[in-house]
Amino acid sequence: MSDHQHRIEQLNQKLEALLSKQEGFAKELMALYREIEDLKTGNERSAIEQVIQPQIEKEQHQPTSVPKEDVIKENAKEPIASPQAKNDVLIEVRPKSKTKSNWEKFIGENLINKIGIIITVLGVAIGAKYSIENNLISPLTRIILGYLVGLGLIGFGIKLKAKYENYSAVLVSGALAILYFITFAAYSFYDLFPQPMAFVLMPIFTAFGVVAALNYNKQVIAHIGLVGAYAVPFLLSNDSGNPQILFGYMGIINIGILVIAYKKYWKPLYYSSFIFTWLIYGSWIGFSFNYEEHYTTALIFLSLFFLIFYATFLSYKLKASEKFKKSDIVLLLLNSFIFYGFGYGLLSQNETGMQLLGVFTLCNAILHFIVSLMIFKRKLADRNLYYLVSGLVLVFLTIAIPVQLDGNWVTLLWAFEAALLFWIGRKKNVVVYEYLSYPLMILALFGLLQDWTSSYAFNQFTETPMKPILNVTFMSSMLFLVSFGFINWINTIPHQAEVTSAKTTIGKIMSFAIPSILLFGLYMGFFLEIQLYWDALYYGSEVAIADENQYEYFKYNPDLKSMGNIWLFNYSLLFIAILNLVNIGKIQNRVLGIISLTIGLFTLYAFLSLGLYELSELREGYIEQTDAEYYETGYLNVVIRYISFAFLGFLLFSLYRLIRQSFMKINFSKPFEILLHISILWVASSELLHWMDISGATQGYKLGLSILWGLYSLVLIILGIWKNKKYLRLGAIILFGITLIKLFFYDIASLNTISKTIVFVSLGILLLIISFLYNKYKLRISDEDAN
Repeated sequence: MSDHQHRIEQLNQKLEALLSKQEGFAKELMALYREIEDLKTGNERSAIEQVIQPQIEKEQHQPTSVPKEDVIKENAKEPIASPQAKNDVLIEVRPKSKTKSNWEKFIGENLINKIGIIITVLGVAIGAKYSIENNLISPLTRIILGYLVGLGLIGFGIKLKAKYENYSAVLVSGALAILYFITFAAYSFYDLFPQPMAFVLMPIFTAFGVVAALNYNKQVIAHIGLVGAYAVPFLLSNDSGNPQILFGYMGIINIGILVIAYKKYWKPLYYSSFIFTWLIYGSWIGFSFNYEEHYTTALIFLSLFFLIFYATFLSYKLKASEKFKKSDIVLLLLNSFIFYGFGYGLLSQNETGMQLLGVFTLCNAILHFIVSLMIFKRKLADRNLYYLVSGLVLVFLTIAIPVQLDGNWVTLLWAFEAALLFWIGRKKNVVVYEYLSYPLMILALFGLLQDWTSSYAFNQFTETPMKPILNVTFMSSMLFLVSFGFINWINTIPHQAEVTSAKTTIGKIMSFAIPSILLFGLYMGFFLEIQLYWDALYYGSEVAIADENQYEYFKYNPDLKSMGNIWLFNYSLLFIAILNLVNIGKIQNRVLGIISLTIGLFTLYAFLSLGLYELSELREGYIEQTDAEYYETGYLNVVIRYISFAFLGFLLFSLYRLIRQSFMKINFSKPFEILLHISILWVASSELLHWMDISGATQGYKLGLSILWGLYSLVLIILGIWKNKKYLRLGAIILFGITLIKLFFYDIASLNTISKTIVFVSLGILLLIISFLYNKYKLRISDEDAN
C-alpha cells in the first residue's frame, strides 16, 4: 500500500504543477485582453474580462491538492479541452450555430461590400455614358468629377484600413477601376490628355494597384482594379477607339499582373488576365482587324502579350521552384499555340510573310530552346518544366519543316518523332514527353490521310499515274505502320504499362487510340492499293466512241468497276477474319474482340446487301454481253461469286470461334445462330436467282424465292424440334408468315395459272408437313417449354 500511496502523491504533485501553470496562462491571457481593449476603447473593461476575472479568482481560492477520486471522476466526465481554444478550461462556452454564423459573416463582411462596389462602379459608368449621350455636362467636368470620385474612394478606403481592412480593400480596388476608366475616356474619347500624359498616368495607377494589392495581401484589389480595368475600353466604346491605345493600355495592366504574379503568384488573377487578353485580341482580329491599317500593330502586340504571359508563367516557377502541375502544361501550351496560330494567320496574309512562315516557326523553337537551356544550366525548376519547354522546341521544329516544305516524308517525320517521344516518356518515365507525343500521333494520322487523299483520289488524272504497291505513298504507309507498331509494342510491355500516364484519362484514351490507329492504317494501306489497281484497269479500259452526230465520248468497262468493288469486299472479309483469329491465338483482348465483332457484323451486312448486288451486276454483264465488241466478258464474272462466298464463310467461322472464347465474356450463341441462318438464306436466295437468271427463268423473284423460303422454314422447324431450340421454330414461323404475305400481295399479281398452282400447292404441302411435325412432337415441345 505504501507504493500506491507514494504514486498518488507523485500524481498530486504533477497535478498541482499543471494547475499553477494554468493559473499563469490565465493571467497572461487576461493581461493581453486588457491591453487589446485598452487600445480599442481606452480604459473601459471588456465583456471578455468581466467573464474571465471571476473565474480566475475562483481558481485561485481552490485547494491545489485534489483527491484521487475527484481526479478520476473529472477525467471520466469530459476530455481535456484543446489548448487552441481561447479560454481552455477556464470558462464554459455554449457552442453556437457555426453554419448560421459563417454564412452571416461571409454575406455581411465579404459578399455585400463586393456587390456594392461593383454596383457603384457600374453606376458611375452608366452615369458617365448617359451624360455623354445627352451632353448634360462638359467633357472636362465629367473627367474631373470622375477623378474626384475615384480619389475620394481611395482616401476613404485608406482611412478605414486600420479597423475594416477587407472593406477598405474593396473600396480601393473599385476606386482603381474608376481611375482607369476616367483616364482612358479622357484620352481616347475627349482628347483632353496628350498621349504621353495618358501613358504616364496609366503606369502610375498600375503601380498603385500593385502596391495596394501587395500591401493588403488581397487578390480582390488586383481582380477588381486590374482585371476589371479590361472592361473600361468597352464601357465607353463608340467604335472610335484606337487599337494601339487599347492594346497599350492592356499591356500596362498585364505588366502590373506580372509584378504581382512574381510576388504572390495568385493563379485566379493570372487565369482571368490570360482569358480576357486573348479573348479581346481574338475578337478584334475576327471583327475589327483591317490589314492595311492594323497589320504591324497586330504583330507587335501579339508578341508583347505572348512574352508577358510567358514571363508571368516562368517567373514564379523559377523563383519558388513550385511543383509542376497539369494546369501549368495547359497554360504554357495554350499561350504558345495561341501566339503561333495568330502569328501564322497574320503572316499568311502578307506576301513577304508567306516566305517567312518557316522562319517564324523556327524562331518559336529557338525561343523555347533558350528558356530550356537557362532552366537546365541554372537548375531553376523541377525537371518536368524543363522537359515541357524542351518538348515545345521539338514541336515547333517539327512544325517548321512541313510549313516550309511538303511531301509524304513529313508524315513519316511526325510518326518517327512521336515514336521517339513516346519511347523516351515511357523508358525514362517522363510523362511530359509522352503527352507531347500524343498530338504528334494525331498530326501524323492527319498527314497520312492528306497523303492518301492527294495521291489516290486524283491519281487517274495525273500525267504519271502511280503503280500499285510500287509507289512512295504505299511505302510511307508501311513506315507509318512500323512507327505505330513500335509505339503499340512499348504501350503493351507489362512493366511499362504501370507508369503514371497510363492511369490518367488521356492515357487510357490513347491506350485505345494507338492500336486503333495501327489497325486503321494497316487496313486502309492495302485497301487503297487494291482500289488503285482496279481503278487503273478501269480507266485504262477507256474507248473513244463517236455517236451518229460524230460527237466523241469515252466508254469504260463497267465490269472492272464491279470486280474492283467485290475484291475490296473480299479483302475486308479476310482482314477481319484474320484479326479475329490473331486475337484468339495471341492477343486475347476483350475490347479488341468486341470491336472486331461489331465491325465484322457490319461488314457482313454490307456484303450481303451491296456485295451481292455487285455480283448480280457481273452476272448481268456475263449474260447480256452488252459491250462484247469492246471488252471480253468471261467466266470470271460467274466464278468470282464463289471466291467471295469462301471469304464470307471464313469470316463466319472466325466470328463463331471468337464468341466462344472465355475472354470475350459474352453469350452470343443464339444471336449468332440466327445470324448464320439469315446469311445462309440470303446467299441461297441470291444463288437461286443467279442460276434461274442464267437458265432464262423469269419467275425467280416470285415463284422461286417463295418456294425456297418455305423449304427453309421447314428446315428450321425440323432443326428446332430436333435440337430443342424454340427460337429456331419461332424464326421459321416468322419466315413462313413473310412468305405468305409475299405470296398474296406480290407473287399472285403476275404469276400465270401454272405458276400459281405450283407455288400454292408447294407452300400448302409445306404447311401440312410443319403442322404434322408440331403434332407429332407436341409432347417433346411441351416438355421443353415446361423445362
